[in-house]
Amino acid sequence: MASIFSKIVQGEIPCYRIAEDELFLAFLDINPLTAGHTLVIPKKETDYIFDIEDMELSKMMVFAKKVGKAIEKAIPCKRIGITVIGLEVAHAHIHLIPINSIFDMDFSKTKLKLESDELARIQKLIVSNL
Repeated sequence: MASIFSKIVQGEIPCYRIAEDELFLAFLDINPLTAGHTLVIPKKETDYIFDIEDMELSKMMVFAKKVGKAIEKAIPCKRIGITVIGLEVAHAHIHLIPINSIFDMDFSKTKLKLESDELARIQKLIVSNL
């Protein structure tokens, strides 16, 4: 059965796309820890990030770096935190999170509830910095 992220790649579920190429897709997390929280996924469905072939994983990190730099320009923050957890969706993904402290990356805290117009505004800001 296809993961929710595979359905996003296929266009079956809408998302706030930030960047895309033949191998990867970056889109806003709709339940973000901070505004601008973005997910980077391989288009090829792979459950565990360490099962991704070395060359593809290297390319994924370079893709994530490009997206992270755009987020950093668009969203006021000290850094872009990066984490891979891999338990919440059975499709490898990297979290890129604008942070001002380590506590901004606490996944146990309540997620933001952003309206669609705010997500679209953030998307446009980030995309304009790519």
